[in-house]
Amino acid sequence: MTESEKAEGRCGWCGTTDPLYIAYHDTEWGVPEYDARALWEKLVLDGFQAGLAWITILRKREGMREAFDGFDPEIVARYGEADRARLLADPRIIRSRAKIDAAVNGARIWLDMRDSGEDFSAWLWSFVGGQPLVNQWDHFREAPPQTAESHAMAKALKARGFKFCGPVISYAFMQAVGMVNDHQTTCFRHREVQLGRNPNV
Repeated sequence: MTESEKAEGRCGWCGTTDPLYIAYHDTEWGVPEYDARALWEKLVLDGFQAGLAWITILRKREGMREAFDGFDPEIVARYGEADRARLLADPRIIRSRAKIDAAVNGARIWLDMRDSGEDFSAWLWSFVGGQPLVNQWDHFREAPPQTAESHAMAKALKARGFKFCGPVISYAFMQAVGMVNDHQTTCFRHREVQLGRNPNV
C-alpha cells in the first residue's frame, strides 16, 4: 500500500499534517498491549489527558517518561514531597498536583495488586473477555465516547482507588491499548490490527 493510499483511508482523528500524531496512529493506537507496566503507564497518561487534547500528552510523553523515572511503579510509589515539588516545577509535564498525586497513588495500588498475586494486565483485559473487541465503523466519529465495558472498568478502577479514570477516559484507554479495534473500516490499520500485524515488530 502506498503512502497516499494510507493517507486516503487513515482514521480522520489523527489529521494529515502532524508526523507525531500520524506515527502514533499507524504504529501504536489499537495495537493490543498486554504488559502490566506499560498498561499502567498508558492509564496514567490518559489520566493526565483529562481536559486536554491527546496530542498535548503525546508531545510531552518522552519528557514525562523521564520526569517519572520511566513510569516504573516501584520508583513512583516511593515519591514524596520533594518529588512532587520537582514535578510541579518541570515544564515537560502537565503540572497538576491532583494528577501527580493520582499517578503516585496509582503506582502504590499497582504494586499492592502485584504483591497480592493479581495480574494487572489480566484484570484489565477481563473487561473485554480477554481479547480485543472489533467494531465496524465507517467513520471514526461513529465510535461512542463510552461503552458498557468502559463503565464497568471505570467503576472497578475507582473502587480500587485509581483517579482520573471515568468511563470516557477508560474507553480512550481501551481504544489505545487495543482492547477494542476502533479503526474505521476504511483505515488500513483496521484489518492489520485484526490480523495481529504489529508494525513495531
